[in-house]
Amino acid sequence: GDVRAAACGALGKHGEARGQTVAAVVATVLKSSSSDARKIACQLLGNLGEAAEPHLGAVAERLADGNWQVRVAACETLGKHGEARGQTVVALVTPALTSSVKGARACACQIVGQLGEAAAPHLCAIAELLVDTESDVRRAALEALGKHG
Repeated sequence: GDVRAAACGALGKHGEARGQTVAAVVATVLKSSSSDARKIACQLLGNLGEAAEPHLGAVAERLADGNWQVRVAACETLGKHGEARGQTVVALVTPALTSSVKGARACACQIVGQLGEAAAPHLCAIAELLVDTESDVRRAALEALGKHG
């Protein structure tokens, strides 16, 4: 686990020069058995810009990860990419609104809340989460809707 995490860190330092290759290698680590390695892979993909775009679907799968730190890293990465690629990220994130993992639902609300116009078609799905059984999800849904007026 530590070796993979260190390797991801080293690859991230060369991200600008070899973006697509680095992104492809880092994306393979998203399925690692090490939660630290998965978290770092999400973070690195968040910093690789356009080169990471083909791997955002794999990052979105981490929204339902068993480790909360990995979910947070995936959420932050998708949020970063959402500013430039709103429609793409919305399409990847909205399935998580109905996930059985409460953290995935809450993260999806946060991301969709950041995406402006691209999120408009999904505001009804977020409104349905205002009555979720989990208070974290209800709070995230309320905040997301508040950002859309």
